[in-house]
Amino acid sequence: MKFMCIRNELQPTYAVRDCCRVLVVSTSGYYRWKNATPSARSLRRSSLTTEVCGEHERSRGVYGSPRIHAQLCKRQIHVNVKTVAHIMNDANIRAKTVKKWHPRTTQSNHTIAPAANVIERNFAASGPNEKWLCDITYIATDEGFLYLAGVMDVWSRSIVGWSMANTLHATIVTDALTMAVKRRSPPIGLVHHSDRGVQYACRACRDILEQHGMQQSMSRAGDCYDNAMMESLWATLKKELVQHAKFKTRAQARSSIFEWIEVWYQRERSHSSLGYLSPEQFEAARRVG
Repeated sequence: MKFMCIRNELQPTYAVRDCCRVLVVSTSGYYRWKNATPSARSLRRSSLTTEVCGEHERSRGVYGSPRIHAQLCKRQIHVNVKTVAHIMNDANIRAKTVKKWHPRTTQSNHTIAPAANVIERNFAASGPNEKWLCDITYIATDEGFLYLAGVMDVWSRSIVGWSMANTLHATIVTDALTMAVKRRSPPIGLVHHSDRGVQYACRACRDILEQHGMQQSMSRAGDCYDNAMMESLWATLKKELVQHAKFKTRAQARSSIFEWIEVWYQRERSHSSLGYLSPEQFEAARRVG
């Protein structure tokens, strides 16, 4: 490590003899190390470093060692996950991290009677279009907030419907739900779960649910854990995109969020609970239309 420090960091500025004296290493030993033929082990390490750094860059800087390890295995590059972690540490690369994000649940200060909590935190499904989770989040821009409504299929974590708007009018929810219905043609009996926000409790939303034979389910008041998978999705969006960007306009935010959902999250981003496949890859492997 001292020889590498001399070659990579100190030698361009300081004389080799001076560096060796300060670090208490042999000058002749340094030159023997520098001029030695690389071993097979060091060559493999160098190759793996290139691959790890490449996967990290392709992941937009969001993958840690487990996901990078999974991506390498898909490409038949066999390496221990601990080795990947060591390489990332040596190369000074790491997954994006941000300050903790505390989800805010929609205010339910209205007089409309809520639906029962059918899901009861059971976020498991045996197939597609059994359970859909829905929620609204917000993205700050210099023009003001942009609101995003999403519909997620529990089985594949796929975002089957979404909508963005400048206000919290009920149409943001009905537009996302309408997109999901058009894309999936869900069977009668699908469970539609959300918080108790007025956008989900209103007549317009319930009309769509009744029209397509869906069963409405709502979280307990103010309990974000009753819709934990959707809160996790929004946290991922904030961590990987929103908190690393500065949106001057709502239009700029819309474009970035569209690309994050439809290109990155749906098609490319690996999900640990899906065997490190993206939602689209997971569904394609099971021939879901």
